[in-house]
Amino acid sequence: MSVNQISTKELEILAPTLFTEEPHSDVSDKYHFIKTIDVIEEIKAHNWYPVSVKVSNVRDIEKNGFQQHCVRFRHFEDLLNPKDNAVELLLFNSHDRTKAFSISAGIFRFICANGLVLADSVFETYKIKHLGERDNDVANAVNQITAIKDKLMNKINTLSNIKLSQLEKESFAKLSVPLRFEEHLEINHTDLLTPLRDEDYKDDLYTTLNVIQENLIRGNVGGINKETGRRFTSKEIKSITTDTLVNKGIWDIAEKIAFIKEPNYKIAA
Repeated sequence: MSVNQISTKELEILAPTLFTEEPHSDVSDKYHFIKTIDVIEEIKAHNWYPVSVKVSNVRDIEKNGFQQHCVRFRHFEDLLNPKDNAVELLLFNSHDRTKAFSISAGIFRFICANGLVLADSVFETYKIKHLGERDNDVANAVNQITAIKDKLMNKINTLSNIKLSQLEKESFAKLSVPLRFEEHLEINHTDLLTPLRDEDYKDDLYTTLNVIQENLIRGNVGGINKETGRRFTSKEIKSITTDTLVNKGIWDIAEKIAFIKEPNYKIAA
């Protein structure tokens, strides 16, 4: 099991928007522009390295190079000695004001290459406003995630040890449906519990969370549009915003289930 960091040269090829020198012309003079690559370098200086990058598609060609983007980082120690799961640092930004500059925490599960995003109840998203020696929001966010890394891994172990009945798993799936599907799009919520690999035929909370997340994000879930009567099959979520909202929503439900099953469970990391 090996994971390679993405070099600066590779980032420039994969996501030129990270290197944009100025904001889109539509933004106001009050907009505080921060080059994404500068923040990436700041995060690397704290021992976290980029391992993946995602850039939103744009309909307006003039917005190309300014669109939303997300870079996922992994700690140096986790690159040296990868385990089944790894805590990740997520950097979000855009240069057209469609996405605020922020840092969140996530989990990467190697068996299914699932990139989870933690709910704000677990780790509150940091808004990035300043760079430099004073009031360094980036350093504060990175240090906070580094400090809770072990707690987050312990949280995964706890979720993995919480067993769910079939009815509880179905309730989890049912509550997750609105995160992806509007009211007029009807699906069988139990389809979200269908594992995509043999290793996921388990009844613990963490595996169930991942199975539901994977089915919601990657698509291929069939249903009926109640307004038109037509059948549909969901597609993979490409939007960074939607992906993040769905991920945070699923994790939030899992946290609530854990608290019900284990009253001493602590939601915040």
